[in-house]
Amino acid sequence: MKIAVYPGTFDPVTLGHIDVIRRAKNICEKLYVAVAKSSRKKTLFCFEERFDMLKKVMGNEKDIVVDSFEGLTVNYCLSLNACAIVRGLRAVSDFEYEFQLALTNRKLNERVETIFLMPSEQFTYLSSSMIKEIARLDGDISPFVPKEFVEMIKQRCRNAG
Repeated sequence: MKIAVYPGTFDPVTLGHIDVIRRAKNICEKLYVAVAKSSRKKTLFCFEERFDMLKKVMGNEKDIVVDSFEGLTVNYCLSLNACAIVRGLRAVSDFEYEFQLALTNRKLNERVETIFLMPSEQFTYLSSSMIKEIARLDGDISPFVPKEFVEMIKQRCRNAG
């Protein structure tokens, strides 16, 4: 079985993330959407909240498993016998970082490939950071995130200042 992993912080999960998840599922037999437990990033939502958001929107999808991991992504992939890491590329600005990450992961374990997927055109500019800024300034984030999380994200962003 071809297994792939789509890792991330998902802070918060966006429609762009969901788009990449669905695209990735088309090229593997089983996809693990892996929420990073620890990250150098300062997150707006705690791990449990980010995990629960993804579980709520992706939990019933066939052959998609919402999971979590700590440490190196390639080690997590090996524990699952996964052959690929899926990464989303929105714009040229993402490429340099993602390219370095992919080469580093290849050096750590050459059996795990990195697959870059572009989201649908309507999501190419979208980032969790941008959504948080729009919400903080009381803008409409409903076109960018699952509807069940709009108010929760707006409230958290307002409270975070």
